[in-house]
Amino acid sequence: MRWDSLFDDLESQLEHELHAEELDRRAEEHRLRVGRFTLRDRLQTFSTRDEGRAEVMLELVTGASITVLPQTFGRDWMSADLVGRGGASGACIVPLDAVAGVVLPKGNLARSLDVPDRDEQAPRLTDRIGLAFALRDLCRRRVYVQVHCRSGAAGVHGGTLDRVAGDHVDLAVHERGAPRRERNVSHQRLVPLREIVLILL
Repeated sequence: MRWDSLFDDLESQLEHELHAEELDRRAEEHRLRVGRFTLRDRLQTFSTRDEGRAEVMLELVTGASITVLPQTFGRDWMSADLVGRGGASGACIVPLDAVAGVVLPKGNLARSLDVPDRDEQAPRLTDRIGLAFALRDLCRRRVYVQVHCRSGAAGVHGGTLDRVAGDHVDLAVHERGAPRRERNVSHQRLVPLREIVLILL
């Protein structure tokens, strides 16, 4: 009987150690996986069509905060629908390096960690498109934009993008609702891409 008891005890200890080893291995795999996540990866989990888009609050480097429903992600930017107090209130483009922080409701933390494995995802064209390319599309369509710069409230300018160069844009500043005509343009402003924190459409 003592031998049976000894073997049962050894078997129980071995099983416990194997279980603990498996838990440690899984925890280490999880840490390594999370260590490869980027902010872009985690924000992208809120734009998936399977679970539906979810609101996130972005704190920008200017100190301003906006609540958005993420939509499309490029290499270094995201487009989103702005969410105002009465619901959606327009679209925007946010350079990812302008995001100083993201505020998530408690229930959304797990969702932000549910990043699909890169090996399982088919590469998409938009993943390679930089901010300048997205702005060239706005320039081509001649839409009115409001450009918010790192200098805060003094750095908000509205108008039409005339040109998108390698590291800056030419903005023809004019009133919202006025067509981009020479008589309506008060001045031209050259804005470095690195200074842009938000573009409202």
